[in-house]
Amino acid sequence: MEAVFFGTALIATGLGIALFRRYGRRVATFDVPNERSSHTIPTLRGSGVVIVVVCLFLYAALAVFGFGRLNFGFLTGAFLVSIVSWLDDARDLPAWVRLTAHGAAAAILLASVEPIRGFGIPAYGTVSIGTALSYVVSFLWIVWMINAYNFMDGIDGIAGAQAVVAGVGWAMLGIWAGDTATYMLGGVIAFSSLGFLVHNWSPARVFMGDVGSAFLGYTLAAMPFLAQPNFRDQRPWLFTAAVTFVWMFLFDTAFTLCRRLLRKEKVWLAHRKHLYQRLVIAGWGHAPAALLYAGLTILVSAAFIGSLMISGTTTDLSLLLYALAPAIIVFLAFRKKH
Repeated sequence: MEAVFFGTALIATGLGIALFRRYGRRVATFDVPNERSSHTIPTLRGSGVVIVVVCLFLYAALAVFGFGRLNFGFLTGAFLVSIVSWLDDARDLPAWVRLTAHGAAAAILLASVEPIRGFGIPAYGTVSIGTALSYVVSFLWIVWMINAYNFMDGIDGIAGAQAVVAGVGWAMLGIWAGDTATYMLGGVIAFSSLGFLVHNWSPARVFMGDVGSAFLGYTLAAMPFLAQPNFRDQRPWLFTAAVTFVWMFLFDTAFTLCRRLLRKEKVWLAHRKHLYQRLVIAGWGHAPAALLYAGLTILVSAAFIGSLMISGTTTDLSLLLYALAPAIIVFLAFRKKH
């Protein structure tokens, strides 16, 4: 049955975006290059709406066929984030409107699930947090992920490749825990994103736009909450898994934000100072930069999942890779040209 779902995700997204490329200009807009852009020709954006439709349809189908339960809080939040992001792609909505929608989506999701009440620390163990703090952390995590994923969707292939890696990570974690629902949904995300990459790999013919990046950020943020009912003793590692599977994205956004704050820059203004953008400016192509981020995330994720499968916890090697992978990016991004 998984072959049917995964094949549908791949083919439906690939064909859907092909149709979007042909007819989408009637309802979508072109991303016209400016001084902050990493592309050089006008490119149709908003094709991520196909990812939204395919993933949500298959998520509902998974419930119908008995692979997990339908969470209406997740669905409602996904629709809200996607609709506001689609409008933002077309009209450039004010930041406060977007953030209000993101906060509402996070609140709706948390009203239907248990918050993250603890997390695992590699090479240390698990840590519990109080109820009030757990809701604060969970809320901020969801809102941050929506925006972080959007910030990182700035060069061809990087957001799609990350979603493939994260989806596979969740599928592998589901296999380890015997959680068919997490395995299937992770696979749907991965294969749908792979279908998108056919059109978005450098040189990109379409961009996913905010509608795609915000939806993927929201969905990947929601995965540990959706998985909790089927995880028992392993629950503290769900939040760690969620962070691990997007580790390079989270590091880049946090590092760039802190660096800009220290330099007293106006962080709310668009810029080209993310580490992946510095790589492109330094001469790395879009494809090599996207592959570097995906490859390092695979390395960290494989060490994390491998440790859990072997020993039920994580090792010093995992902790080392969490530090080593970002260090490689920083070194390459700031290396002086000779």
